Amino acid sequence: MKKKLLLFLVVLPFFSFSQAVDRSSVASRVDSLLELSREYSGDSKFDSALARIEAAEELTLEKLGRESAAFGSVCFHRGYLHDRKGEYKDAEKWYLEALAIQEKHFGRIHPDYASSVHNLARVYLEMGDYEKTEPLSREAVALREEIYGKEHPDYARSLINLGNLFLHRNDPEKAEPLLFEARAIMEKTLGKEHPDYAFCLHNLAVIYWQLGNYEAAEPFILEAVALRKKTLGDTHPFYAYSLVNLAILYGSMGEYEKAGLLSLESLSIFEKTIGKEHPDYAMALNRLATHYRDLGIYEKAETLYREAAAICEKPGNKENIRCANVLNNLGALYFLTEEYEKAEPLYREALAVVEKIVGKEHPEYANGLDNLANLYMYMEEYSKAEALFLEALALNKKVQGEEHPGYGRSLNNLALFYKRVGRTKEAEQLLSEAIAVKEKTLSETNPDYENSLVILGGMYVEMRDNGKAQPLLLKANEIGKALLERAARHLSESELAEYIHSFNNRQDLFFSFIENRPELSGAAFDNALFYKGFLLNSARQVSKLAQADSTTAQMFYRLKSCYRRLAREYSRPLAGQDEVAELEEKANRLEKELARTVAGFGDALRQVGWREVQKQLQAGEAAVEFVHYDHYSKETSDRTLYAALVLRPGDERPYFISLFEETAFGKLLAQEEVPGKNFLAQAYSRGITPKKKGQGPGLFELAWQPLDSLLAGIHTVYFSPSGRLHRVNFGAIPVGKDSVLADKYGLVRLGSTRSLVLPSVTHSNTPPKALLFGGIQYELDTASMQQDTALLTLLPANAETLSFKYAARGPDRRLNNWNFLPGTKAEVANIDTLLRKAGYVSEIRSGTTASEGAFKAIGRLGGPAPRVLHLATHGYFFPNPDSPGGGLADNSSSLGAGWEEASTFMISDHPMIRSGLILAGGNYAWQTGQPFRPDMEDGILTAFEISQLDLSDTELVVLSACETGLGDIQGSEGVYGLQRAFKIAGAGKIIMSLWQVPDEQTQEMMVCFYRHWLEEGMEIPEAFRAAQREMREKYEEPYYWGAFVLIE
Repeated sequence: MKKKLLLFLVVLPFFSFSQAVDRSSVASRVDSLLELSREYSGDSKFDSALARIEAAEELTLEKLGRESAAFGSVCFHRGYLHDRKGEYKDAEKWYLEALAIQEKHFGRIHPDYASSVHNLARVYLEMGDYEKTEPLSREAVALREEIYGKEHPDYARSLINLGNLFLHRNDPEKAEPLLFEARAIMEKTLGKEHPDYAFCLHNLAVIYWQLGNYEAAEPFILEAVALRKKTLGDTHPFYAYSLVNLAILYGSMGEYEKAGLLSLESLSIFEKTIGKEHPDYAMALNRLATHYRDLGIYEKAETLYREAAAICEKPGNKENIRCANVLNNLGALYFLTEEYEKAEPLYREALAVVEKIVGKEHPEYANGLDNLANLYMYMEEYSKAEALFLEALALNKKVQGEEHPGYGRSLNNLALFYKRVGRTKEAEQLLSEAIAVKEKTLSETNPDYENSLVILGGMYVEMRDNGKAQPLLLKANEIGKALLERAARHLSESELAEYIHSFNNRQDLFFSFIENRPELSGAAFDNALFYKGFLLNSARQVSKLAQADSTTAQMFYRLKSCYRRLAREYSRPLAGQDEVAELEEKANRLEKELARTVAGFGDALRQVGWREVQKQLQAGEAAVEFVHYDHYSKETSDRTLYAALVLRPGDERPYFISLFEETAFGKLLAQEEVPGKNFLAQAYSRGITPKKKGQGPGLFELAWQPLDSLLAGIHTVYFSPSGRLHRVNFGAIPVGKDSVLADKYGLVRLGSTRSLVLPSVTHSNTPPKALLFGGIQYELDTASMQQDTALLTLLPANAETLSFKYAARGPDRRLNNWNFLPGTKAEVANIDTLLRKAGYVSEIRSGTTASEGAFKAIGRLGGPAPRVLHLATHGYFFPNPDSPGGGLADNSSSLGAGWEEASTFMISDHPMIRSGLILAGGNYAWQTGQPFRPDMEDGILTAFEISQLDLSDTELVVLSACETGLGDIQGSEGVYGLQRAFKIAGAGKIIMSLWQVPDEQTQEMMVCFYRHWLEEGMEIPEAFRAAQREMREKYEEPYYWGAFVLIE
């Protein structure tokens, strides 16, 4: 018994010692696992972090127990993981559990306990619970001061936390000393190269941003961005966070190019690191959406806002300032799109969240009041609106001061209200004050500043105080151009188109003001030069410059490849366009990257002034820019006015000549459902022949007579149409009993008279080759279909032997198909003979060889595009299905009932799909809505597909088809159709038609034109005019000869 007892007493101490060693070893292993998890959490490798935490937790619970200090550390690291993931409710739970265990083991004066307090305070800050944030933040500062003293980075981190709270409460005066103290400590203890030093820089920038001093804020954030990129790399979420802050600053400064690029980059980093469910990802979405909203790209903005709002709806996310800002911004978007019933509940919800979190004395609350007031103003609930505007103004004055952009915006908003309700004097005073504030606090190119100038200038126009209006409108006009030029350097074409749309009202105001002020006609001419075809010019410059550099050329070819895939998708029935959204987004990204990257692009878009155009004019020449605009002082929507700006050599300034209202023009061109020869004869003769009773003015009286007196002694007129004038052949307008304008003047039709100063690329060095399409078989080739007897029933026995009483180069309105055009076969054969005699290497594509594939091979199979490209075939154009039709060109190709269900070519949202040419085999896709086989072209060559080709070596394109000059008319950009497509592709001159043309007379005119050009040695414009004169002598009605126009 003694022996056993002795043995037991000897063994017991050994066992106790082993247990102690084992506990220490376990704790060490747990610490190692948790340290790894912390590193993974910091790098946003959340799955790896969770795996280490779970391993540590399992080991702790098995060996040490739930009440151990080690488990407190596990709880802390679980909290940190959820904190980094933006799961703040879960983070709160684990931090609180950690605090309880740490206090039990260590007491409060311990680094671990202080860290839990510090982190919990930050979580409450993110959750918007400022009442809990402040005592914890102060406790963390006090604990760390006692534990470490004041010269320690952890003490500085807690100062930053407390300073951040004051910034969230918009109290920069309290935040500033804390943050400057923290920066000094960080600099002394860690140095300026440590990534944590960036926190100080960020928060100091926020101080200046809140004070409205954007220029002072910028260097701090730029330094933080550079530091984080250097120390953490450009794929780290903290680096992305810096980019978002910089984007917010640049957005406030109106630097949209920089803001957009930074927003896109930050979003991409967040997506790859913290994922798409994180609140910080929502913050980046919100910033990018606001960027698109500011540019008028509302569809994209809505998608992004809604995605951000969905993240905010998750538990623990909704009640914070950032998510309230998302709701406010989405409401503002719906306000802009006039969806007021959607805007109001969002505004109210955002206000309630802000009031709950920070109370009413906060800029975000004032911003919400302004937004809600604006909404009520447009809903005509004026008493509610005024009360809210006044409350917002008083609040902004109190919390931000009178020298802050936010106060300037409130002044601006209240002024708009007073202007709307007729309290003009009060509105004038407030707008003047708003402009003064913005001049002090914003740059001269800031859109907010420009907006106030436009509003006050417009008000002075209404008050007929032109002396005060003039300097404001001229200044705003120059800022607007600068903003658009900057946007062209970073937006895709579709985005830029939406942004340009936001300038339409400004141009309406500008031309309305200038029309009776001859001393400003030069500014009007300059505006026409700047805005007309801005997108087309931009697209051509990008294409030209991109291909000149090997690096950007590869990007350009990737973009073209993407667009070719898009063209195929667009041609499918709408229900089958599965890849459109993805391909459009990819094309957008490539376009934007090209615009940013292409060397010399900014210089290539340089502005041209009217004096430069005048220098190019010779004696006896004149330049005419037609413009159209909605008159600013007229309330009704149908009072669109047209004017001509006439410039001659030696003029001190251009002449602004008012012409007509669009309603009069519309009545003239809407006399018949289909523009037949009788209608066209009346339209083009009216004003020369005596009018019938009740008959309005003709084309000459409307569009030319008011400026004709200025053209005495002029023999050549370079002119650029606008609006519905794109659909008029000016040369066919009569000026006497037996003469037309083309007899009196050499009329040179241009997209913009800008091209007199910046001419297109010459094509004279290309080999003399020609490619002719005509005599096309529109049914499928039976030889390729012998194995499919079911489809043989679709084919006529012999397409070329079909006889027609009358053939027009447009669709047969009785059948959903395209008829064979006998005249086109003879046409291309005769032209081929003339070309060969003139030394051209000419090739004819007819029958089934005139395929879409053959056309798309132009310029892609080892050789340049032909110098001459002639297409004798059917053409089509369908107006926007969402817009009311009317007028000569609006009465375009239309097919039988039920076609809308099958044809994407008729109902597509894309105007360049609703315009095109029919090539070999096109009837099958026209009837079925799809190609014969998925790997085949469909035979329907859309304008969009043409625009993707390289026709920069093509001097002349002849579109010997019906309605090839038509398309959607979109503001200052002109016609979206075949002419735009060929110009984007790089072609030189284009001959095209404005209405459906008879087959026989068309081939007669075309052969006549080539004979004058090639045999008689005339220049192309002279030969074209000679051919029309010859046809006019034979056929009196303009229907037979007047459809075709030449665009240079």
